[in-house]
Amino acid sequence: MISGELYDPNDDELLKLRLEARLLTEKLNQTSVSDADKRIEIIKSLFGSTGHSIHIESPFNCDYGVNLHVGENFYANFGCVILDVTAVRIGDNCFLGPQVGIYTATHPIDPIRRNNGLEYGKPVSIGHNCWIGGHATINPGVTLGNNVVVASGAVVTKSFGDNVVIGGNPARVIKEI
Repeated sequence: MISGELYDPNDDELLKLRLEARLLTEKLNQTSVSDADKRIEIIKSLFGSTGHSIHIESPFNCDYGVNLHVGENFYANFGCVILDVTAVRIGDNCFLGPQVGIYTATHPIDPIRRNNGLEYGKPVSIGHNCWIGGHATINPGVTLGNNVVVASGAVVTKSFGDNVVIGGNPARVIKEI
């Protein structure tokens, strides 16, 4: 699964890992915002790696958690969903607006293979100092460079380099920074 090969999501080990992530996200989403230390402890036990400063508004959902790697000074606003069947790497000083979706999970285009229930993943990488606006969608296999701003509602279907503002569906460069 992590290497991008076809896999069966109903594998016993994967079911167990997803249940563990669901229980931790449930715990996070039920922990009071007044208990910041407990929330950080839960996030750090859920994610593969984090920086010291991390803040996630509830609700937050992910598939496995262990495939999520975020840098220093990470912020995710309300309703963030990250499907991390393979690696999601987010650099330092990155901010996600409300209801941002980052997806590594995908399915075969061939309907026979897809209907057999097999899936695969493509990693997502987001550089340092990025801001992803509300309701933006980052699709499987996308890499964003440093200092990228993604406009609200954008659907990012391909990779972009450093220092750009992107937006639209599909996303395109709006301007260089």
